[in-house]
Amino acid sequence: MDSGQSFEPTTDFPEYIDDDESAVEGGPSSHDAAVQARRRIIVRVVAAGAVVLLMLAGFGAVRTVIAVAVAYVIFMVGIRTIGAFARPIPDALPPGMLRRVKLNYRCDVCGTELRLTLANDQVPEPPRHCTEPMILTTNLDDVL
Repeated sequence: MDSGQSFEPTTDFPEYIDDDESAVEGGPSSHDAAVQARRRIIVRVVAAGAVVLLMLAGFGAVRTVIAVAVAYVIFMVGIRTIGAFARPIPDALPPGMLRRVKLNYRCDVCGTELRLTLANDQVPEPPRHCTEPMILTTNLDDVL
């Protein structure tokens, strides 16, 4: 800090959200779609190979097809479930949807205190902590 440069902290406040140029766009890219298509082809080829190998091993045709179909469905559901964790962050709410508030809450069970600075309503429902609704400690005459 001795060189005369000033330090500018970054914040996550909503008024600065639009300044972020590195926002994640929704939907898969063309590369992702190609990878997913290639993965589906590989899984189908492996499933067909499993059917052939099980038939050559002496298992019945119906039994083999049912087993491979169930394994395929379980595998694809698992892949889609894991892929759901990789979804991009949703777009920010349009301006004006959130309003500035200054509400203080306290948990009646453990004493944890919370300050709410943005809300979609002037006096929103109280948050829950320790499975109980928190107590509003801000004077409502100051809010309204």
